[in-house]
Amino acid sequence: MKTVKQLLDTKEVRIISVTENSSVLDALKVMTEKNISALLVMEKSKLLGIFTERDYARKIILQGKSSKDTLIKEAMTANPISITLSDTIDKCMEIMTDKHIRHLPIVVDAEVRGMISIGDLVKFIIADQKQTISQLESYISG
Repeated sequence: MKTVKQLLDTKEVRIISVTENSSVLDALKVMTEKNISALLVMEKSKLLGIFTERDYARKIILQGKSSKDTLIKEAMTANPISITLSDTIDKCMEIMTDKHIRHLPIVVDAEVRGMISIGDLVKFIIADQKQTISQLESYISG
């Protein structure tokens, strides 16, 4: 079984975060600048929550709140589900499917190590399958 650590070894790890006292507008600016759809909410190295485009739509837009005047702590998903480096890719897919979420923070010994998205998982699985097919083709023709 492939693990989260193996996936992280294939991608650039960037921990992009805001504090819980940041405004929603400031968080959206960071998300736009970095071209991402989710941000970790952290205090020092401790994970407090996650703020996603879905949170923005449901907790700000549909509630008629102001992005400028609302703090992230009012809109974030507190205590998000997290994974570790030893969790399997299959387990991550299962969590995302069952919980209807698109991002999983990676936490080891209370320290954030990164975050993966459903897109990261799909790319990793496709690359792994291509490698397996290539090895099988070589074996068959060899």
